[in-house]
Amino acid sequence: MRISFIGSGNLATHLALAMYNRGHKIEQVCSRTMSHAELLAGRVEAEPVDNLANLRKTANVYIIAVSDDAIADIASSINFGNALVLHTSGAMPIDILSTASTRYGVLWAPQSFVRDVAIDYNTIPFCIEGCDKPTEDIIEELIGMISPHVYRLTCEQRQYLHLSAVFVNNFANTLYAVAQDLCESRGVPFQLLHPLISTTAKRVSWGNISYQLTGPAVRGDEKTINLHRHLIADDPHLLSLYNDLTFMLQHKRK
Repeated sequence: MRISFIGSGNLATHLALAMYNRGHKIEQVCSRTMSHAELLAGRVEAEPVDNLANLRKTANVYIIAVSDDAIADIASSINFGNALVLHTSGAMPIDILSTASTRYGVLWAPQSFVRDVAIDYNTIPFCIEGCDKPTEDIIEELIGMISPHVYRLTCEQRQYLHLSAVFVNNFANTLYAVAQDLCESRGVPFQLLHPLISTTAKRVSWGNISYQLTGPAVRGDEKTINLHRHLIADDPHLLSLYNDLTFMLQHKRK
């Protein structure tokens, strides 16, 4: 297929390289910053452009890989007739593209992409949605060349999965950062917790996570809980977070 990208960031880079390496022709890369467009375009033998008006209507597929806030403005500024137009957001509805083409859809992976960090696509799920079944079939064929794990989700399902991804990725990383700060503020090497973090992550695949919950909150160990509260009493935000999570743990197992 002939594919053009709108966006040149982490996700656009990964998708463009993956599709290029599987034999697709990357026609153009569009970015507001020409140097960014040139950087990605040079890696996939594409033409760089810095204006939507310079996108040719010769591609089969246009992939909008930009921030969620920018999708609506881009979609309202383009019309590619019958070409397939996709956005890559887990949160934005499919109909946001309805004026950009007669064929449109969503291609999203619940994964954090970093530009120059390699991805094993055999392990990455992609979630798709099309404006109709034939369009969805085309999207599945396109991304199926990259990953064997393709799931057809409704907009609502995708949005709930995106919310869940925020909990397991963004929120979990925030808690790791909190733990790192607590350790380092008292001269304790944070790497002492690395094995525990790895073991906890592996246990996710074991089954019902609620039955794996442990710790003083689950045991009802009020003495230890109160000790923890005392240690962070000078940080009201952290104390509030601890209390909220403790409450959730206590009630999750009931």
